[in-house]
Formats: sequence, C-alpha cells, structure tokens
Amino acid sequence: MHSRVPKALSTTILTALVAVATTLGGGVARASEPEPPFQIVFPQDVTRTQFGSGFGDYRPGGRRHKGNDLLAPRMTEVYAVAAGTVIYVGTNHLSGRNVKIEHGDGWTSHYVHLNNDNPGTDDGEAPWTLTVAPGIEVGMHVEAGQLIGWVGDSGNAETTTPHTHFELREDGKAVDPYPLLLDAFTIAEQRQAWLAARLGGTLPYEIE
Repeated sequence: MHSRVPKALSTTILTALVAVATTLGGGVARASEPEPPFQIVFPQDVTRTQFGSGFGDYRPGGRRHKGNDLLAPRMTEVYAVAAGTVIYVGTNHLSGRNVKIEHGDGWTSHYVHLNNDNPGTDDGEAPWTLTVAPGIEVGMHVEAGQLIGWVGDSGNAETTTPHTHFELREDGKAVDPYPLLLDAFTIAEQRQAWLAARLGGTLPYEIE
C-alpha cells in the first residue's frame, strides 16, 4: 500500500513498472499496453489515500480485479483523472454507485463504489447528492481534477474499507492503471509540498 512515495521516481523504475507484462486473461490487458494519450491527475487527496496494484487478482466467481483500489475515509472527494465527457452515472449490485468518463480515442475511466450512505451511518440510503457532485450527469464535460463524487463502499464493497475502485480502459479492455497512478500521486505530492512551502496554498482539486 502507498500513502507516501519517494519525492523522485527514477525513469528506470517507472519504465520497469510499465513494462511488467503478466498475462491475466478475462478481458484484462497487460501493463505493457499503450498508455493513454493524456496525462492523468491523481483522483483523490494524496494525504488521505492509500493504494496498491492488485490488478488481475482473483475475485469470487472466477472474476479478475480489473483496477486499483484507492482507500480513503468515506466522503473523501473523487476527481476526474482527465478531461472528458460523463457517459454513465448509475448503480448495480457489484459496482454500486459509479461514474464513467470517456476521454477520446477509446479511453475511459471508471470510478466505482461511490458513497451511498447518509452521514454517520452505513445505511445505503443516501440521496445521490451525497454520491456525485452537482451537475455530474451523462453528457456533461468535465476537466481534469474536477470534483465528480465521494468515496464510499457501495455495491459489493459494503463489508470493506471505503475505497474507490478505479479502472482505466482502452476500447473496453482494462489496463493496469497502477504505474500512471503512482506517477500522478508523486506529482501531486510534490506540488502540494511546493505550494505549502512557497505559497501556503493547496492544489486546486485538493481537500481543504
């Protein structure tokens, strides 16, 4: 799990991470698949989030884990990783309440297990105003770093620590987002440190 990472990641390490190629099957792409033609921002507050890979891990029913879990306290803000158009806002028994964003060239990002609980409860009966940010609906354009919703444990995550299951897909095939998330995490952490030291400020999409 990662709550902090070194201030500088070597190109060699990053290259090695991206080059890892383990055949996972079940619609899961190798980590060596082409990266998206855009840089992502980290989708949660780096000071409150822990994460690891877990991509390709087995799940009940023969499923594979097709994303990374970003653990954070319930109602931590969730941000769009890149500019795009919202193509889905809905719920199902596995993903719970979730949002999907289309970024062009076949790339989509998915934000799963968003909040469905009223404050101080685990009732699963929260209004959608406690799930997604105002205006987040199908067809809406969002910018990188824009607030889209809040961390929760909806769907089959009800018995787990609140987290966002994050997926990145190319033409519908899941790609391990871990190297990109790790890089984005480091950049966000460095920017926070720089702003705190020089301006006493925060990132534009950071939780105050």
